[in-house]
Amino acid sequence: MSKATLGLLVGMALGFAGYFGGFWAFLLVAALGAVGLIVGRVLQGDVDVSDFVRARDRQR
Repeated sequence: MSKATLGLLVGMALGFAGYFGGFWAFLLVAALGAVGLIVGRVLQGDVDVSDFVRARDRQR
């Protein structure tokens, strides 16, 4: 099992543990699952955070 899959499962488990029932629970689980997937991908090395974060150039 890859770290991305594990992150997705952990995020979904946290969503179920935090709140269960109805449409809002579905949204919560989907959001936490997506966060878990992204964290898993970063830990696995598939996504490089520096591609999304850049230092500001302070040229005056």
